[in-house]
Amino acid sequence: MRATEVPAIAGAYLFEPTPHADERGSFCRTFDADVVRSVGLDPDAFVQDSLSRSVRGVLRGLHLRSGAGEAKLVRCSYGKIFDVVVDLRADSPTYLSRAFFELSDATQTTLYIPAGCAHGFQALTDPADVSYRIDRRHDPAEDVTIAFDDPELAIPWPLPVASTSVRDREAPSLAEVLKHRES
Repeated sequence: MRATEVPAIAGAYLFEPTPHADERGSFCRTFDADVVRSVGLDPDAFVQDSLSRSVRGVLRGLHLRSGAGEAKLVRCSYGKIFDVVVDLRADSPTYLSRAFFELSDATQTTLYIPAGCAHGFQALTDPADVSYRIDRRHDPAEDVTIAFDDPELAIPWPLPVASTSVRDREAPSLAEVLKHRES
């Protein structure tokens, strides 16, 4: 497994496993505490794992947490997704930068998203399973959502949106979220 910095988002990393394939199929390690530690992250900080299953075209996001934020490891364990990260850390050298990734079961690459960044994805297959490992217990009172179709972000979602939650459909613009965070 190797770790690669994501230039567009300061502090973000891709963890790419080394697959081993033979006549039986394949095997790869999807988490290695030593590799996580080698880039300055605490592997023991992750306290909760979750899984979402989406059908093709479903869009989830853009989500982040208020307060101390939430760092997360994201991996598409089955299928394929278009993944998006937006840096909303005012003190970051990559503030307001966006990064796009295609994550899939073929690579099992894990994306590390630092606290203070918004995250969202669209399922490109039917189904697509996304595994999350977060560094704080989830508290719905701290959920923040930004409009996935905000023209200021101009995210090039690859498919028409088949479905999304009410929360995501009614989310405020990036400007509204930033204004609220400053007050």
